[in-house]
Amino acid sequence: MSKPIPDKAEIALEYPDKFYVGTFEHSSRFEARLDGSGVAVVLQHPGATDERKSVHLHINFGLLAGILRDLAGSVAGIPKDDIAHREQLAEALDELRRALGTK
Repeated sequence: MSKPIPDKAEIALEYPDKFYVGTFEHSSRFEARLDGSGVAVVLQHPGATDERKSVHLHINFGLLAGILRDLAGSVAGIPKDDIAHREQLAEALDELRRALGTK
């Protein structure tokens, strides 16, 4: 079951001969889940055939852990006065930690 996207996502795919870019906002939906080897994320924008788009991404656990470490090392990029986004991220990470059963 997918949920409305609470903020915004921008996706860009670059190949030697092609470039694709898409934005997913409040009218779009997302789904994220863990499976046996990593995390699966789906972003969907409904609509007419010529407007419809989706992105499916699977990241194995090792890469996800590396991404989380890099994010931790770049927290300074979030302005100190951006309390709302800092709290959103901290609360989500606390929830993930509790679900994993670790301290």
